[in-house]
Amino acid sequence: MEFKDYYKIMGIDASASDKEIKTAYRKLARKYHPDVSEQDDASDRFKEVAEAYEVLRDKEKRAEYDEIRQYGVHGQSFRPPPGWQPGGAGGEPADDSAFSDFFSSIFGHTFQQSGSDQSAGAGERYYRGNWTDQTSAPQRGQDIETELPIFLEDTLSETTKKVTYQVAGVEKTLKVKIPAAINNGERIRLKGQGLAGGEGASKGDLYLRIRLVPHPLYDVEGHNLIITLPIAPWEAVLGAKVSVPTLSGKVLLTIPTNSQSGQRLRIKGKGLVNKQGVNGDFYAVLKIVVPQSSDALANEQWQQLAKTTSFDPRAEWSKPS
Repeated sequence: MEFKDYYKIMGIDASASDKEIKTAYRKLARKYHPDVSEQDDASDRFKEVAEAYEVLRDKEKRAEYDEIRQYGVHGQSFRPPPGWQPGGAGGEPADDSAFSDFFSSIFGHTFQQSGSDQSAGAGERYYRGNWTDQTSAPQRGQDIETELPIFLEDTLSETTKKVTYQVAGVEKTLKVKIPAAINNGERIRLKGQGLAGGEGASKGDLYLRIRLVPHPLYDVEGHNLIITLPIAPWEAVLGAKVSVPTLSGKVLLTIPTNSQSGQRLRIKGKGLVNKQGVNGDFYAVLKIVVPQSSDALANEQWQQLAKTTSFDPRAEWSKPS
């Protein structure tokens, strides 16, 4: 079993903050997404990045991983230290069908058959890759669940995706319709695409669990999209018209005079679509950005402004309590 250095896979230090982890994942997930990357190993790299993010974004999983990381070297054969017991950190265990043996060896996995289909009977349980049969009747085939990563853009209208997965060591490829307005974590059921049942019993199903790939520009709040919009100090004071990228194209946004950092400006109907076919809104959160360097003329103008203005950004501090 190969040791996975999740920090190396993400291209970050072991001391990386939650924000740095999220930023690195967004960048790599877009780079290696099978729909856009032309690299031959894009799908494998994407799964590696998703697995690394699954661990490092969760404080308990990350702490457990950090504890065992000292025993392994990336790319080399790995065995957990004597006495190590998979902890299954982070509450509900992740579906490891898209993850490596290394992931399973650390966090463990136990999966119960989906309650959405009772035809297999209450006597079956899938545990560590094996079915245990508590009845004598022929048993329905095993269900398979795997992740399907999609972009935010894919949720705006119905789209078709190619899905490749393995059944009993045989690779299968299907074209699957993805409905508009699908949400992160939702599952799509493909009946009869799982493993064959025993003694002629029905096949199991394939479940595709949707994972929305984080966008490099937008955060998601329900069906609303949030973008951090950098503006210059003079744009904040004087007002401006700024071109802002949305999922459906660029929009010219008016920045009011005397705008403040953190102020939200709404663009109605430019968010994600909901099940009723109605779009959420798009919010631009203003962030005033100061130039990192200035020439002599610019510095002189800043100094002149400092002398002539009566504005005190810390005036509240001098008020009597």
